[in-house]
Amino acid sequence: MLPRERIAEAIRKAASGGEPALVAFLTAGYPQRAKFREHVAAIAEAADVIEIGVPFTDPMADGMTIQRSSQEALRQGVTLQWIFDELTAMPRLRAPLLLMSYLNPLLNYGYERLARSSVAAGVCGFIVPDLPLDESAALKAALDPRGLALVQMVTPVTPPDRLARLCAASQGFVYAVTMTGTTGHSAATPAGVLEYLARVRAVAKVPVCAGFGIRTREQVERLRGAVEGVVVGSALVEVLERGESPQAWLGSLRH
Repeated sequence: MLPRERIAEAIRKAASGGEPALVAFLTAGYPQRAKFREHVAAIAEAADVIEIGVPFTDPMADGMTIQRSSQEALRQGVTLQWIFDELTAMPRLRAPLLLMSYLNPLLNYGYERLARSSVAAGVCGFIVPDLPLDESAALKAALDPRGLALVQMVTPVTPPDRLARLCAASQGFVYAVTMTGTTGHSAATPAGVLEYLARVRAVAKVPVCAGFGIRTREQVERLRGAVEGVVVGSALVEVLERGESPQAWLGSLRH
């Protein structure tokens, strides 16, 4: 099975039980660099896919929690190479791994080297919020031969023709942003969002996961049947920040 197919398969398998799959985000090396492997392994026990944030100086799509975590991880010396080294040294996990990175660290690393390091580390794909589909050909050309996913993001204001193009191009899953703005705000799920998610699912060839602002069991329940998965980020980063159990918190979203 290709790495990108592992992502889609994990989401579909979880969703087949009637609950949305959990795509769980942590910032690499936060809150303590020394606990990164421990946190990844713990999250893998409770989540279906793990999204690892590569710290960046200007994470423009992210709210205050992830901005704060990114700055602290950088202060502790976390780099893309360090992330690859740590993941390569870990046993392979049940949950597929994705890296969420802004474009500059990937450009600096080099696309071909990036693809090789990803395979060695067990990384199955990438989310790159500041890389438009129209400018993604070079990265895609490096990832495709190794079966690595490039996940596309859509929003409630994406025009229908572009929505269709993004969904056709997305690999692993389609990341359906549930609101305009940055991550981290707790968001209600009005009927308009459910209608938008139905439009995304109608044209998507891979599973659809909703993200931005998902923090509670009630929100997950509201999205049951509307998407195959949900992305939880800022709230989980705060759980790790408080030293609480990520398995227990992720479990509380399902029960």
